[in-house]
Amino acid sequence: MSRKLRVGVLGGTGMVGQRFVALLENHPWFEVTAVAASPRSAGKTYEEAVGGRWKMPAPMPQAVKKLRVLNVNEVEKVASEVDFVFSAVDMTKEEIRRIEEAYAKAETPVVSNNSAHRWTPDVPMVIPEVNPEHLRVIEFQRKRLGTERGFVLVKPNCSIQSYAPVFHAWKEFEPVRAVVTTYQAISGAGKTFQDWPQMAGNVIPYIGGEEEKSEREPLRLWGNIQDGRIVPASLPKIACQCVRIPVLDGHTAAVFVDFQKKPAKERLIERIRSFRGVPQELDLPSAPKRFLQYLEDDDRPQVALDIDFENGMGISVGRVREDSVYDYKFIGLSHNTIRGAAGGGVLCAELLKAEGYIAGKKA
Repeated sequence: MSRKLRVGVLGGTGMVGQRFVALLENHPWFEVTAVAASPRSAGKTYEEAVGGRWKMPAPMPQAVKKLRVLNVNEVEKVASEVDFVFSAVDMTKEEIRRIEEAYAKAETPVVSNNSAHRWTPDVPMVIPEVNPEHLRVIEFQRKRLGTERGFVLVKPNCSIQSYAPVFHAWKEFEPVRAVVTTYQAISGAGKTFQDWPQMAGNVIPYIGGEEEKSEREPLRLWGNIQDGRIVPASLPKIACQCVRIPVLDGHTAAVFVDFQKKPAKERLIERIRSFRGVPQELDLPSAPKRFLQYLEDDDRPQVALDIDFENGMGISVGRVREDSVYDYKFIGLSHNTIRGAAGGGVLCAELLKAEGYIAGKKA
């Protein structure tokens, strides 16, 4: 059996970085061999660098506790110790673009949770069940970067996971317009209630930048590769409001949608229940057996009951019904720090390995 691929986590001391570390414990294909963070954490053990800020429900994995944290800015040093990296760095967008491309140019593929490269035309932004064909743009990116194996891939914003995959399951009916309101957990801001006590019993009707991402990013998922770049789709037109609510994990979406070819309700539900994507066909290690589930009860999906569906990697849908203004409306729910962040990134990396885009570096 071939050895596991050596993985680095950039920004490994933050909440999403911690989630990557937790999810990769005992992974059959990948092993965390390096954690990189800011210069102030460099040189400390991972346990020392995180200190009392470990935010995951399970204990810190023993295998990473004594890893010496590397300086994320020492690209060549980090790159020499890994086959590829996950990126969850907390920097400005310009700094993120620069450092992620630096790792790619050091022939180290980057799977990023950050938004900085989501609109770089030759960087694929992927939900593996939705647009795995976008991996083909990597060959054009490598030509631009002058690399043989290095590239950047990003996953989309966590807020779209609870409704964009549902639209994809319904693509044959041609959704043309939608109104979406997302009710987003505080962990999406990298917070817990201990960090942010003001959120207890509170609702904030604004999340900076989220509405624009929620309206535009689905269109890039459904775009086409033309002349070595991804050209976004033009439909459906999406209008969105994003609201922060007092739950720890779980983004809920209330969605209204019109179709070019309005189907019967039963056909919509059947498409949800029968949907399978490439990760399910390939039986990737982190792929949910069922990506989408439909719940019949009027009071589902609920964060308390449904957030851990398929270990947080599945999407729960309920209340599909006809509307008095739009064709239909429904409720969607996704786990924002698993499917919407680190778990989605791990699944992207598994797809990249399965399709031959990442492999072990030659000794």
